Amino acid sequence: MGHPRRRLRTSTAVAAASAAMLAGTVAGPASAAHGATASSTVRFVEIPGDGGTPLAANVVVPGDADGGRRYPLVVLPTSWSMPQVEYLAQAKKLADSGYVVLSYNSRGFWQSGGEIEVAGPPDIADASKAIDWALANTPADPGRIGMAGISYGAGISLLASAHDDRIKAVVAMSGWADLVDSIYSGRTQHTQAAAFLTGAGYLTGRPGDEFQEIITGFLSSDLEKEGDMIAWGEKRSAATHIDRINANGPAIMLGNAWGDSIFPPNQYADFYEKLTGPKRLEFRHGDHATPEMPGLLGLPNEVWNNAERWLDHHLKGEDNGIDRERPVQLTDRQGDQEGYPGWKSVPSGAERIALKDTDRVLANVDSGANGGTVFLSSIFDQLTGIPPTVSVPLLPDWHSAVWKSERYTTTRQIRGTAKLHTTVTADKSSGTFVAHLYDVNALGVGRLVTHAPFSFHGRTPGEAFGVDLELFSTAYDVPAGHRLALVIDTVDPLYAEHNPFGAKLTFSSPADDPSYAEIPVRE
Repeated sequence: MGHPRRRLRTSTAVAAASAAMLAGTVAGPASAAHGATASSTVRFVEIPGDGGTPLAANVVVPGDADGGRRYPLVVLPTSWSMPQVEYLAQAKKLADSGYVVLSYNSRGFWQSGGEIEVAGPPDIADASKAIDWALANTPADPGRIGMAGISYGAGISLLASAHDDRIKAVVAMSGWADLVDSIYSGRTQHTQAAAFLTGAGYLTGRPGDEFQEIITGFLSSDLEKEGDMIAWGEKRSAATHIDRINANGPAIMLGNAWGDSIFPPNQYADFYEKLTGPKRLEFRHGDHATPEMPGLLGLPNEVWNNAERWLDHHLKGEDNGIDRERPVQLTDRQGDQEGYPGWKSVPSGAERIALKDTDRVLANVDSGANGGTVFLSSIFDQLTGIPPTVSVPLLPDWHSAVWKSERYTTTRQIRGTAKLHTTVTADKSSGTFVAHLYDVNALGVGRLVTHAPFSFHGRTPGEAFGVDLELFSTAYDVPAGHRLALVIDTVDPLYAEHNPFGAKLTFSSPADDPSYAEIPVRE
């Protein structure tokens, strides 16, 4: 078994060398812009992780390093399934501006040793081992250490900041702070997202036994293992360790996409509100990792520019003004940027759509209202401005419930998190429904604004119960002349369905507890 691994390592090294040449080319103008006097140098190394597990890494050092000067350190764990050259263009740019940058392949992937732990304790220990190695083998300054990453690298960086107080700054792009809320929100398995990640993990790495057991129970909807799955996810969530993070006090910048189909934005916003140290939150149009993806190719990119400004201020002490900007920065679908003093300040008002009529929905059939396909739908929306679309008047009455607002005479700027409050009566003990909010034009064509799933178990058939559901946060402008429609059905390909065959759900609005959709608006 050793020979195939050796071939993989050799071929990866060749690819890495090619990527290094490319990174040097694309990073050249950026280096000049930062006034660097010499090009940074790249070395491909193997560093010891937790327990001595070998981690494939690359280290980029400023070209003017002479052994007598210390530089701030930035550690970059790779994203899920990505090779060690993922960040090379940005690492070169950072090094040319005066950083030591160490990027390593997360354990269990590609040519690094170990098994995939999904940001478990060994992964967090690896981050500290990487810092130890950099301090011992590079001109890194022990008092100026930062971590950054995309997706998996973002999650590991946040968790590491809870366990290693040497980390003074973090930039977490398209990551998670609450793993359970990311892939199990509304007590519903996000099956497309989980299946995609699992498949990529098996293709590029070696899943550990615990991960295999957890994901098998998750994808098979094994409720007997639900508690174990939640405990496993909470251990891997920075939100669980918020007190330790706040005690350590790192400066944390969070960035995500409104349409992230792996890690929806709500959980980042909730985590941001709980941070007490220096913090910044950025949301943009797009899907998982698409806002920062051009920067990985060395192309101009606002996310990476702000990431470097954040690190410059908190690790170098540069007075670049980022600390005086409004800390919550949102970019809407038109590319317009808005600044707010906090997440709770994003909506300045709220409007309610009354859900007055009782409506019954037969389960097990996709009405046509759905959130699209993981990655593809939001990326298509990002490129074309066209989200998942449906003809609302043609939705089948038996399999969907529809409530509409009045037609708006002026533009409505939806900003923040829409909420659904309703009363549900099911004829089975378990069930699932998905709430979709659409922007509907005069022809009845609805464009998806946001949505969210909800599942329940152990309910008494025929007994009504209340539901409060937060839809995924968004920034969307509804044009004058349009209206909003809330559509509920029971099947969405993005999620697991827990409705027994032939189940029926009834949505009502009792006089003493009326149902409504609350829409956050910018007035």
